[in-house]
Amino acid sequence: MDSVMRAAGMYLLLLIVFKIAGRRTLLEMNAFDFVLLLIISEATQQALLGNDFSFTGAALTIITLIVLDILLSFLKNHFPRLDLLLDGSPLILVENGQPLHRRMRKAGISSDDILSSARTAQGIERMDQIKFAILEKNGKIAVIPVESQES
Repeated sequence: MDSVMRAAGMYLLLLIVFKIAGRRTLLEMNAFDFVLLLIISEATQQALLGNDFSFTGAALTIITLIVLDILLSFLKNHFPRLDLLLDGSPLILVENGQPLHRRMRKAGISSDDILSSARTAQGIERMDQIKFAILEKNGKIAVIPVESQES
């Protein structure tokens, strides 16, 4: 039972920490983020298993984490407010070529991030060519270009 409680506690802690860290943190990792993730995973492993390095203890911990993840997914599907609380909703960052600076600051997104996504996805070079830039729930930036006037 101790393994189950440790696994549930660590699951909750990591869920909260990564929610606070924000969507973009998980999407674009640099070398520092990767090293940090490795350290977190090692600390998590030690906290989850404690002194129990048995196969049974590890199996029970893994099963607990998977069951918690399935349960949380089920709850998010049946309670939209929980999904909104945990995963958020898409956030418009640029509207009709105008950056919404307050939202961008809140999301930790710069104009360069938006333009980089715009260049990669749509070949767009300037902010005024963007009708909407939307930070999706998964952390990616979707870019909708201004429709060309040539018809």
